[in-house]
Amino acid sequence: MTQLFDRPPLQGDDVPDPVPPLLTPMPAATEVTMVAAINRALHDAMAGDDRVLVFGEDVATLGGVFRVTEGLAETFGVERCFDTPLAESGIIGVAVGMAIRGLVPVPEIQFDGFSYPAFDQIVSHLAKYHMRTHGDVDMAVTVRIPSFGGIGAVEHHSESTETYWAHTAGLKVVVPSNPADAYWLLRYAIASPDPVIFLEPKRRYWTRGIVDVGVPGLPIGEAAVARSGTDVTVVTYGGLVATAISAAEVAAEDHGWSLEVVDLRSLNPLDFDTVAESVRRTGRCVVMHEGPRTLGFGAELAARVSEELFYDLEAPVLRATGFDTPYPPARLEKLWLPGPDRLLDCVERVMEMP
Repeated sequence: MTQLFDRPPLQGDDVPDPVPPLLTPMPAATEVTMVAAINRALHDAMAGDDRVLVFGEDVATLGGVFRVTEGLAETFGVERCFDTPLAESGIIGVAVGMAIRGLVPVPEIQFDGFSYPAFDQIVSHLAKYHMRTHGDVDMAVTVRIPSFGGIGAVEHHSESTETYWAHTAGLKVVVPSNPADAYWLLRYAIASPDPVIFLEPKRRYWTRGIVDVGVPGLPIGEAAVARSGTDVTVVTYGGLVATAISAAEVAAEDHGWSLEVVDLRSLNPLDFDTVAESVRRTGRCVVMHEGPRTLGFGAELAARVSEELFYDLEAPVLRATGFDTPYPPARLEKLWLPGPDRLLDCVERVMEMP
């Protein structure tokens, strides 16, 4: 098969990844679910480069627990989309070996809570092999992980693992919040010579949105203003972007507060410039994420905003987060996850500070 795009040499996180061209046509603007968008991204990546392989637990025969990989084995054969044993460390270990040999593996970890057995392979090898070889060997591996809560799943099936990966130098970490970003971020991730942890918010799998494959989306490393506002900057990502927008509508209707919602999209590399530009306009900042409060990703954001924008702030940076407890049983999930009320409580506090 003809190679449709070449991989550039590693030039640093500040250089956007190339836009991977499409092999097969698709209507310019189509409304699809996030599941369908990810499926299409995998299909187009596999069609455009026969080195791309998709594998994991139940991804071929079943099409994945959420049917994200449905039809890929039938289209490309079981040599390129295949099932693996229930062994996450083995899945990532195999992916590392494939990448060393020049392949482009896209392994799936079936649920976020299952990623811990693969932690050593990801942190010790996947994240470090490029530097360990003085840049001679790329690690073009995209690890897809259905992540976060909001679906009432059983134990080990809902976790917020993003801080582990964002803390690990050598990994790119991206989190789409809508179908369009899911499609384009995955295409960019697979085209990247660097390892990417691709966290898919399970609670948004069935939300619909317009995907325009004719107009490239923002690359990895760029945030987006999901809702404009003037009073408070709300910084979040993934499934909580829609929650923040909903809260912003309530804030406007009930209190007359204008909230600007920044969707990070990429946690590493982080587009702090977009965050800073927004905070300079509003003077107030609230960070929202699902994981526990202590040492969560919001702690890093709050520290950077406080350090670099101290004289632009009208109030301290606050965090609306999960609690410092293990992830709760399904019946308590709604009480544990940060929702509009928790966010609006923080907004009220920063608005009332002199």
